[in-house]
Amino acid sequence: MDTQTRHALKQDNLVQATNTGLDWLKENRSRVLRTTVPVIVLIAAVIVGIVLWNQKSAQADIALGKALSTYGANIAQPGQPAMPGVYATAADRAREANKQFLDVASRYGWLGAGKQAHYFAGLSYIDLVQNGPAEAELQKAISSGNGDLAPLAKMALAGLYHRTNRDSQAIDLYKQLIAKPSDAVPASQAQIALAELYQSSNNIPAAKEIYAKLKDTDKDTAAGKIADQKLAELK
Repeated sequence: MDTQTRHALKQDNLVQATNTGLDWLKENRSRVLRTTVPVIVLIAAVIVGIVLWNQKSAQADIALGKALSTYGANIAQPGQPAMPGVYATAADRAREANKQFLDVASRYGWLGAGKQAHYFAGLSYIDLVQNGPAEAELQKAISSGNGDLAPLAKMALAGLYHRTNRDSQAIDLYKQLIAKPSDAVPASQAQIALAELYQSSNNIPAAKEIYAKLKDTDKDTAAGKIADQKLAELK
């Protein structure tokens, strides 16, 4: 068989295969559409969802950033004239920041920035000595499921419990943090806080026990040095 004949046969086979494929597509058009259209719709929905998620995340981050800027704004010095972004008192600053944090938490509570806003709303409520709302916001931050945020909220809530004469609840939180340390709250930080609670409530033996343990196990760290200093003060 010469080259020209083989080439012609290949062309005929290609044409035949193409025609066969077109015929099958015509006969099964509705089934193909039923299969492919839902897939295309699903892909489009996923893409739209990702775009919207990214947009909302960016908006939430910006809003939280503005609230944090307010929370860290300057306080006017005595005799200083009123200036934009400068607050007359720390309470005024905390009050304005609190409003902004609550707004972020309300609008973006399902995003990371919204969960963080609950924590900072709790801190600003503490600054305003509004203990009930502070506890509620910190509990929301603890329940957020954020591995770094929850320990920080527990530390803040434990401090609030101690200041409001609920030491048993504070001790429980500190022990939870010690048993399950994190990058945000190392065990040594919670141990120092617990020892200081014991010391302030005149449970000196319990405080000494924690300080002595830290001095031995963390002697080369800041926590170990603090423990050593505290032990010296208690002698």
